Amino acid sequence: MDFFGVNLEALLISSGYLAIFLIVFAESGLFFGFFLPGDSLLFTVGLLASQGYFELPTLLLGIWVAAVLGDQVGYWTGSKFGRGLFNKPKSIFFNPSHVQRAEEFYKKHGAKTIVLCRFVPVVRTFAPIVAGIAKMDYKIFLIYNILGGALWTIVLVSGGFLVGSAIPDAGK
Repeated sequence: MDFFGVNLEALLISSGYLAIFLIVFAESGLFFGFFLPGDSLLFTVGLLASQGYFELPTLLLGIWVAAVLGDQVGYWTGSKFGRGLFNKPKSIFFNPSHVQRAEEFYKKHGAKTIVLCRFVPVVRTFAPIVAGIAKMDYKIFLIYNILGGALWTIVLVSGGFLVGSAIPDAGK
C-alpha cells in the first residue's frame, strides 16, 4: 500500500498503536488536525488487523477512546477560547452573528451533527470546537460524542477487517 511513495503498511506497523491513537486524537479534536487521515487510517489498520499485524479489540477500544477524547478537547477548546475570537461585527469570519447562528443550529441539530460529522473529513475536526463555542449542552454532547465515536470506529475498522478477511491480498 503506497501513498505518495510512502509504504503505508510499513509506516503503520512500525509506528504501532500509540501513533495510530495519537493521529486519531489529533484529527478528531485539535484545530490543526484536519489534514490528518481519519477514515482511510481506520480502514487501513482494520485491514492490517485482518492480516495479523494488529489486534482488532485493541484497535477498536484505543481508537474509540482517542476519538472521544479528541472531541472532548475540541469541545473544551471551543468553549474556553472560541467566543473571544468572534468580536468583530464587520468581519466575514469572526462576526458575532455566526455564534448566534451556531447556537441555534446546535440546539436544533447538535446531537445528530456530533454523530454524523464523524463520517465527514474536516467537519469532524471542527464540529466539536464549534459545539463548544455554541455552548451545546455538555451532557448531550458527551452522550453523542461517545456514540458517534463508537459508530465511526466500529464501521471503519471492522469494514477494513472484513475486506481484508474476505479478499486475499486485499492490501495489495
